[in-house]
Formats: sequence, C-alpha cells, structure tokens
Amino acid sequence: MKAVCWMGPKDVRCEDIPEPRIVNPRDAIVRVTATAICGSDLHLVNGYIPSMQSGDVLGHEFMGEIVEVGSSTTRVKVGDRVVVPFTIACGNCENCVNGRTSLCENTNPNAWMAEKLFGHSTSGLFGYSHMTGGYAGGQAEYVRVPHADVGCFKVPDTLTDEQVLFLTDIFPTGYMAAENCGIAPGDIVAVWGCGPVGQFAIRSAYMLGAEQVIAIDRVPARLEMARSQSDATVVLDYEEVDVLDELRSLTGGRGPDHCIDAVGLEAHGTGFMFAYDKVKQMLKLEQDRPYALRQAMIACRPGGTLSVPGVYGGFLDKMPFGAVMNKGLTLRTGQTHVHRYLEPLLARIDGGDIDPSFIVTHRGSLEDAPHLYDTFMEKREGCVKCVMTPNAD
Repeated sequence: MKAVCWMGPKDVRCEDIPEPRIVNPRDAIVRVTATAICGSDLHLVNGYIPSMQSGDVLGHEFMGEIVEVGSSTTRVKVGDRVVVPFTIACGNCENCVNGRTSLCENTNPNAWMAEKLFGHSTSGLFGYSHMTGGYAGGQAEYVRVPHADVGCFKVPDTLTDEQVLFLTDIFPTGYMAAENCGIAPGDIVAVWGCGPVGQFAIRSAYMLGAEQVIAIDRVPARLEMARSQSDATVVLDYEEVDVLDELRSLTGGRGPDHCIDAVGLEAHGTGFMFAYDKVKQMLKLEQDRPYALRQAMIACRPGGTLSVPGVYGGFLDKMPFGAVMNKGLTLRTGQTHVHRYLEPLLARIDGGDIDPSFIVTHRGSLEDAPHLYDTFMEKREGCVKCVMTPNAD
C-alpha cells in the first residue's frame, strides 16, 4: 500500500509499504478515506520531536471504513464508517474511565521514553514518534487501530468526510482549549495562532459564549479566516503592531479574560526575544521557542486563564512565571481527551452549529504529500489545512 513516511528531517515521501495486519484480537483495520496534515506533524518533519525512525508512517488525523476486525472486537464491525481519535485509549484504566483518555496508562508500550522527559507518559499516539508508542499513522491507505471498540467512533453517512474528519483532533483540541478557559458571557478571549487549532478555538470560544475574540497571527489568509468567523473578531498582525499594547487598548487596560496559546514550540515573533529563542534552539541550548506563550502570560488579566493546546516537547527558557503566580492565573493544558468530545461535537455538526469543512484550503492524494507538506510549512497559496484522499475511486 501507499503511505506517507518520515525519512528524516525535512524529508517526507510517499512510499510503498506492507499493509497492516491484525496483531491483537481487539484490533481493527481501517481503509482510510480521508486524512489530514496537522501542524503537529511539522514538528516531526522539522526534527524537534525525538525518537523518529526512517520509514515511520505519519499522520494522526484520519477516518475511513472498517475492513477487518479482531476476534474480541464487538462494538464496531466490518463496513462501519468511523473517525479515529489521535490519542489511543484502552477504555479501562483510571484515566480513561474518568475521561482523561490522552493520559491512558496502557497504550504506550514505550512509556519509559516519555517518562524520562515528562516524568509520566501520555497515551499512545498515532504517527507521532516512538516515544508515544511507535504506532503507524493514518496518512496511508490502511491503518491498524488498536483497542478498536474504544478508538473507532461511528459517524453518519449524512455528513461528508470533511465535515467529520476533524473530530479526530483539531476540532476537539480547539474546543477543549476554549472550554479550559471557563468562558462566561461577555468575556474577551485572545488567541495566539490562527492555524487550524486556533481557528477552531476561535469558533469554540464563540459557541461557549465569548463576547469577542482577538486573533493574533501574521499570515494574511489565516487572519482573514479568523476575521470571517464573527463580526466581533479583531485580528492583530504581530509584525505590524505591538501586541501587548494593542491588547491593553482593546480591553480598557485590563488584558484579555482568557489567553489561548495555539502556537506551541515553533513560535515566530519579532525583536530580541525571538532572535534569542531561534539561536538557542538552533544551537540545541533550548528545545522549544515559547515566544507566544511568554506574551500570553504577560497579557492575561489578573485572575484570568491561560489555556495551552499548542504542543511543547521539552524545556523552555526565560519564562515570566512570576506573572502567572502574582496575577493568580489559572494554567490549563494537555493533549486533547478526544474521546470525551466525540458525541457532543458530532451533535454540534449534525445540528448545524458548525461545519468544520470551512478549514480546508488544499486537497490532494498521498502522492501529493511532499508538495502539500511544503506548502503548509511555508504557508503558501493561502494554505490553512490540507486533506489527502487515499483510495480515491
């Protein structure tokens, strides 16, 4: 079968590899009908996430049709149309039972790797390094889904692939980021990063009652997409304005009630601190570039909430944690507990509250992956989100 493989930093190829097989009675094999490139995939391609191996299959946003199930799989069957959360959950451990599925205690066979860096492991993740289990990703014609009764979520035929595909990651991620803020009616929310997760965080903030969202980025297409979500949205190009001054001005000097960092470890910025981060990261003296996170910490009003869906992989430098402590900020973050949000967000889609396909700007096949990755990476052609269609008829 064809699959999109990581062959080394900056080297993505569409390769022919063996088809997956059932290896555990709780497995299923899914024939992939749609798969997407996520901003988190770029961290892998750029070499910032350790433990990748040449030939690893990329992709953690995918859906399709079940074509084979293991003997102990009972809740889903051959022929079911399903979306698959990027976090792999067993459904039985304490974290899974309590809805914290991204912290599943049983699905990362390489937990010892993550424990060295984080103290404890996340769940296993599809297509996201051997530190999170070494599972083959979904940018492929077929994929093995472990714990299929928990990990395969049936979706109705009345909705298109592009309407439900993003239930696998970015829609729940943006929604959880907004939900973590504890938004009350009348609140002002600032969102750093208008990529796919940022776009869903903006839309979710409004669904949860925000009065206004201030969206921060530098890419015109992303800023325009953010602006189009509501007449109340204000967009800031951080290369054109002083973000902290603008946020104070827009909020009467108080600062936003809630700040969402939807950027993560490869943040861009201006001035000395961005140059500092970039040089230290190049010299491997700093693992992540926390430029946006620093701004969010400083900007948030006293007593506000800082929500961080952006991916961070290691250690950060020059963090103004005194601002977090002295302003009494609430900090909430984590990999997304996707399973918790599948039914309520599907109901939102089915009810017409949101059509997630608005995010898609580029489409192609698996063979187009190198070009699409490059276009997405460089933010060319107004690229916000790429969807690939394997097994196209």
